[in-house]
Amino acid sequence: MATLEEKLTVKNRPEQITTFESGNEMAAMAAAQINYHVMGYFPITPSTEVAQYLDQMKARGEHDIKLIPADGEHGSAGICYGAAVTGARVFNATSANGFLYMIEQLPVQSGTRFPMVMNLVTRAVSGPLDIRGDHSDLYYGLNTGWVILTARTPQAVYDMNIMALKLAEHSEVRLPVIVAYDGFFTSHQKRKVDYFADRKVVQQFVGEAPKNFPRACDPENPVTIGAHMAGDDLINNNFQQSEALYRAGEVFQEIQEEYAKISGREYPTLDLYGMEDADVALFLLNSAAESSKDVVDKLRAKGIKAGVISPNIIRPFPSEDIRRALKNVKAVLVGERADSYGANGANLTHEIKSALQDDKENKTIVLSRVFGVGGKDYYADDAEAFFQMAIDAMEKGYAEKPFDYYGHVPGNPEVKMEKVIKPMHGDAFKTGLITVTQNEETGKLNVKIPPLRNLTTKPKRLSSGHGACPGCGIFPGLELFFKGIEGDVVTLFQTGCAYVTTTGYPHSSHKQTFIHNLFQSGPATLSGTVEAFFEMKDRGEIQVDDDFTFVMITGDGGMDIGMGSAIGTALRGHKLIMLEYDNEGYMNTGSQMSYSTPLGHMTSTSGVGKAQKGKTFHHKDTAQIMASTNIPYVFTATEAYPQDLVKKAAKAQWYAQNVGTVYGKLLITCPLNWKSEDRMGEKIIKAAVDSCFFPLYEIEQGETTITVDPEAKNKRVHVTEWLKLMGKTKHLLKEENAHLLKEYEDEVERRWRKLKAKHESPFL
Repeated sequence: MATLEEKLTVKNRPEQITTFESGNEMAAMAAAQINYHVMGYFPITPSTEVAQYLDQMKARGEHDIKLIPADGEHGSAGICYGAAVTGARVFNATSANGFLYMIEQLPVQSGTRFPMVMNLVTRAVSGPLDIRGDHSDLYYGLNTGWVILTARTPQAVYDMNIMALKLAEHSEVRLPVIVAYDGFFTSHQKRKVDYFADRKVVQQFVGEAPKNFPRACDPENPVTIGAHMAGDDLINNNFQQSEALYRAGEVFQEIQEEYAKISGREYPTLDLYGMEDADVALFLLNSAAESSKDVVDKLRAKGIKAGVISPNIIRPFPSEDIRRALKNVKAVLVGERADSYGANGANLTHEIKSALQDDKENKTIVLSRVFGVGGKDYYADDAEAFFQMAIDAMEKGYAEKPFDYYGHVPGNPEVKMEKVIKPMHGDAFKTGLITVTQNEETGKLNVKIPPLRNLTTKPKRLSSGHGACPGCGIFPGLELFFKGIEGDVVTLFQTGCAYVTTTGYPHSSHKQTFIHNLFQSGPATLSGTVEAFFEMKDRGEIQVDDDFTFVMITGDGGMDIGMGSAIGTALRGHKLIMLEYDNEGYMNTGSQMSYSTPLGHMTSTSGVGKAQKGKTFHHKDTAQIMASTNIPYVFTATEAYPQDLVKKAAKAQWYAQNVGTVYGKLLITCPLNWKSEDRMGEKIIKAAVDSCFFPLYEIEQGETTITVDPEAKNKRVHVTEWLKLMGKTKHLLKEENAHLLKEYEDEVERRWRKLKAKHESPFL
């Protein structure tokens, strides 16, 4: 860890403020004090808070960073790269699958030598999905050509973020830098930290952004960035990049020594605790190393010479420092929060073994243990167990089991869970009360449904016991939709609230076959399922009825990050339904702004303050976008008009079974993040429809029909009747925001008039 301040003798050190903050807060603090030009970002747990904190600061006018919400992490990486090539200072934060989604962009940035700083808040990579912390994402970054710093505490997160930019921009480095710290352990837990009272101290330490390098914003000196290279040139480029990365290790030492003079905190290449005469040692990244130091003290009190090694930088890998640290150590256990499957040890184990191989006199026994994956806790008892393994190897003179997992347990057939609900299929979900017929002249569908009370005996598709918040509109909306679907279904849920709240291993709320895949992959995944189903059925390899319906459920931003996949699926015309529940944000990660968030609405990344009044641009019209792919049926619906929804569901099933892709959009409430009363969901949604903010219509074979027209029935209400029902929009009703409300009203009216025109003319 950092050196105690009293051990350093520098006088007149700049003033620092002592407080208790989390790693995410300190990453945001460092970014705000540096005052980066741009942050392209996309929310993913547990890194999401970094952008949220910066947005809150922005609303208060505490920095000038341009925060750009991307459509996904791949887009955020592109935004960052585009800003970096102009010579701007660029910042980002991500985790887990988001890091992997952007990963093809990362070698582009390092290979063309444009600096930036990215905080990787480490988290388990799916699948199965686990949102807690391990290092499986970090290990994918080892070969991207980025410098990688590791931070064990919130204090280190702050300090590393300041040093990272100076390192990235150094004339002999010119590489992007990752600051990696443990998700939830470091990102969310508050610890004592010191930060500079005056951000000018930080800015003076970092210095001015260098301008004597190629950049895209200098018309007098045009440059070509990323020209195609053949192998003869690429090997030279790669060699230069490699040399710069190794040089980064030396430059980091110079920078951390300089930083120690103003901060009182040192960050040598290796953090060594009790290693001066250690016989046994643990090699651990980040927070686990801190947890092990008390155990070192305990063992040394018993006469056992134990120590802990934890690197502050792993790219470049500090091979020489490790050789020195392990020179006289008899056994070291390398604990890793991820595996390199099939390699008989994870990544850092092999790098340590490789480093020791170059020292022919070294006889250190190396053990490797995968532990703590998916956020599994690591306690002092675990550190003691690790040390005991190293002691046993030292005493035996060899490692009885060089590689293993730690903390896993075998299954017990005696406690095997039984199904609570008897499987339901086929006739159980058929009422015979819904009829869909095609008009021979128009080709359009006629739907007859019984009174809704007659459908109440139809089983629900989801059992009770899910974990949705009180008043959540997702499941009333979905269950009402499924009332209109007859027979068996296969559902795919993209990541989001509906998925997370219904499937927590080993339990599931789904009565029929359920599949999960990530936001960006849902439509493509289900299209593969559909085509495989029909191909296997045609070959006689499976025996099932013809009336299967395939439904993909998306929401919480799934039609932002997943839009490309959705459009591709629609253009191919697979026989499936894409159903979006629109809660106007990324609610599963904490109510961040999405592209479906309306203008001026408050979210955790579109805050309200003296310098900002909610979201700054209008919401996208997903239904119209999907209609432009010429799929046979598109609709909007809500639980507030149940008959309308059930009829559209029946139509959707017919088109999905007989023609091709269907898209539907349900507006649903999220009381927690809309800041509304749990019991008011239906009233709020009805006001959204009656104000014409969320019009109910269908586009059948290219022709638009408004199915609920409050204007025609003299029931239209002013849009403020909707806005006043939610805490996230009440600021729009204040006098000082009248101009924003006017812009909002005008856009609602423009879209409504445009829809009316399409309703009146089949050629629009």
